[in-house]
Amino acid sequence: MTEKHILIVPGDGIGQEVTAVGKKILDKIALKFGHTFSYDYALMGHAAIEVTGNPLPDETLDKMRSSDAVLFGAVGHPKYDNDPTAKVRPEQGLLKMRKELGLYANLRPIKLFDDLLSASSIKPEILKGADILFFRELTGDIYFGEKGRKDNGDTAYDVAQYSRYEVDRIARKAFDAARLRKKKLCSVDKANVLETSRLWREVVQKVALEYPDIQVEHQFVDAMAMLLIKDPRRYDVVVTANLFGDILTDEASQIAGSMGMLASASIGDGTGVYEPIHGSAHDITGKGVANPLASILSAALMLEISFGLKSESDAILSAVDQVLADGWRTRDIADTTTPIDRVLGTEAMGEQVLKRI
Repeated sequence: MTEKHILIVPGDGIGQEVTAVGKKILDKIALKFGHTFSYDYALMGHAAIEVTGNPLPDETLDKMRSSDAVLFGAVGHPKYDNDPTAKVRPEQGLLKMRKELGLYANLRPIKLFDDLLSASSIKPEILKGADILFFRELTGDIYFGEKGRKDNGDTAYDVAQYSRYEVDRIARKAFDAARLRKKKLCSVDKANVLETSRLWREVVQKVALEYPDIQVEHQFVDAMAMLLIKDPRRYDVVVTANLFGDILTDEASQIAGSMGMLASASIGDGTGVYEPIHGSAHDITGKGVANPLASILSAALMLEISFGLKSESDAILSAVDQVLADGWRTRDIADTTTPIDRVLGTEAMGEQVLKRI
């Protein structure tokens, strides 16, 4: 029996709806496999700003540090999107969390369930069998560099910066994963233009010498954006910088059919954070139509990576696979051939998965 303490951070928008379903899945796993999971809750993002004025209150950070893992929803709110003068923003909490917890590696599995071939805008014959694991560096790059305005506010700047150490540690995580998969790794950069990318490639090439069994490929980020759609089955493990990873994994969500299908794990040397890659989606908040499968799959990643419970994680993956094979869909993964009575809301989709665990 395993005893673990999990912090639930619903965040904003549909994050609150999908994490509620993710927790139910964890409860079912604990019951079926004889584990004990205790829970606490904390505020973050817009929800935290409204109460405390801070997107990541100290209390939340303390709870994160004392937890075995965090199940996170999403942050964001429309009121900040069109106000460039706002000094406090929900996303600042996200960046601070990553820095404070040392979450330098973001793992994003891009796996297509066969029953969702028709949900993607990409041709099935190109997609079938695609299975990519992205490693996105998470605590460096332009998101964390110096930023500001000058010339009376008419000129803005953001500085991209990487150290050799930062690149080395994410590269090793990716190479280790490649050894457990197909022994193929693609590193993505922009070394023909950017000095940070030249350092990135230099370090990856050096680390590669310690992994002679791994087939290594380097791609410029603009070429990779095209190749991901043209030939996704070509790739297995992909490692890249923070900004490039942010963009490429959202693009790659179309391989899986929807951002509502993609989970992620942010890990480092302490507490891991597990979350869907989608945002707070305020346009559908409160309507009960959000796809909870990414949160459910994030819970599965938590069980495997942070707790070492592979069988329990596999039970969730199998349940999701069965639900899709039985024709159940949320509206984001439905198509013109999906019967209307097979299109479910957030809670109902969660119940279908629960029945199969």
